[in-house]
Amino acid sequence: MLLHWFEPVTLVKLEETCVILSILSKRSWGNYRKSGNNISEVVSMEQKRRWHDLFWLGLFVIQLIGLGFALAILGLNRFKKKNRLDIDKYTYRFMENEAGLTEDYWPLYAVAGGVGTVLGWSWLLLLGSRAIQMMKVSVHILTTYLAVISVLCFWAQQFFWGVAFAIGAALQFLYIISVIDRLPFTMLVLQKAVKMVWNLPEVLRVAYAFMAVVLLWMALWSFGAAGVVASSMGDGGRWWLLVVLSVSLFWTGAVLCNTIHVIVSGTLVRVSIHGGSEGASIPTNSIMKSLQYALTTSFGSICYGSLFTAAIRTLRWEIRGIRSKIGNNECLLCCVDFLFHLVETLVRFFNKYAYVQIGVYGKSFNRSARDAWELFQSTGVEALVAYDCSGAVLLMGTILGGLITGTCSGVWAWMKWSDRAFMIGSTSMLMGMILVGVAMVVVESAVTSIYICYAEDPLLIQRWDNDFFNQISETLHQRLQHRSSRAREVLTQNHLDAHIPDNP
Repeated sequence: MLLHWFEPVTLVKLEETCVILSILSKRSWGNYRKSGNNISEVVSMEQKRRWHDLFWLGLFVIQLIGLGFALAILGLNRFKKKNRLDIDKYTYRFMENEAGLTEDYWPLYAVAGGVGTVLGWSWLLLLGSRAIQMMKVSVHILTTYLAVISVLCFWAQQFFWGVAFAIGAALQFLYIISVIDRLPFTMLVLQKAVKMVWNLPEVLRVAYAFMAVVLLWMALWSFGAAGVVASSMGDGGRWWLLVVLSVSLFWTGAVLCNTIHVIVSGTLVRVSIHGGSEGASIPTNSIMKSLQYALTTSFGSICYGSLFTAAIRTLRWEIRGIRSKIGNNECLLCCVDFLFHLVETLVRFFNKYAYVQIGVYGKSFNRSARDAWELFQSTGVEALVAYDCSGAVLLMGTILGGLITGTCSGVWAWMKWSDRAFMIGSTSMLMGMILVGVAMVVVESAVTSIYICYAEDPLLIQRWDNDFFNQISETLHQRLQHRSSRAREVLTQNHLDAHIPDNP
């Protein structure tokens, strides 16, 4: 039951809404269940799941097979022999550079894979003892790192990349300033999510296994990318090919990360229902059931959601940060509010909490996203979700890992081929982000599971950690009161403006 700022509600209705919100935030919703979605009943009933979003599953498999074939051709064409497969006859009009060999550039991508893997494994190994400290470092260092890289790009006369990284540093700084008051609560949620994951080593083993799968695919992907960098095409042609390959790699990496998300969240919810990791009634095959569902009936939904959720989430974080710092500039506020409500509509159908619903209930992606968002709105938990910045903090760690990976490969490439350093550095950065993201998504899965469990049945969280339950309930109460007071101020101001006569 959210308040929409520009709805024509009366002050009487507003007061009633404030009372209801206050009651929702104070009470324990132990008896609350959404109609037809009793989480305990659904998980305990082993029903045969239906396949969903088969079109997107087929599209993903087709692009994976097609791209794998293309990558092998591109890499083999210049492996140990220039133009081995005589592909240059189709690109002779675009030849502007001296051709190289695939093996000249492949080791640079091997460095990127090694650095990204080390960073990802280090994150998982330090998850229990240093995770929060690592997140804090990511938040504070990322702005500086982006600014330094921007200066180096300008020094190397790469003005496009210099401007891009400068804009990134400015946006990162503005975002941190806008959400600085939310970070204590965010770190609390992340700390509890780390605790939840660390008590279940099976989930960490899933992340290690998927990281190995990602590495195998990246070995083939980097083989083809090295063949593109080594080609004799002009910079424009090579950049376009690398962009196409990068989009495919991003989608593949997002699918693998979100598969982990479904597996981990499905397992964590089952464990929470059965009393935590020490519960005697925990099903021994919880992780295997989640793995089976994620790789079969729910895989199409994962492929579908992976195309859109990351971009929409990032846009939503930035708009929320800007919106909170606009002040009384009515023109700018109106424009940002338009974008805000547009993105909020998209979030209703594309959000990361859908993956928990997919893992637990086996629904289609759009239905899962819609049900999760309606659940948050009907219970008021959306106020907590909007206040929490854990997803943004984890994304900062992922970007920092990618920047470190790209820097290592880019610097080596600069010392050997300065004209191709930024091609290698930018694609290596994407590889590093995906490898680190595989580790980060484990914690993000725990965060989403916490909010879904709290919205479905707060007693699940209270039974798991009573102190955390009290803290999160108090924060929810404060956020709902804050929203009520802001809505009252807006409506009171509108009421006064309506009674002030216009000057003749």
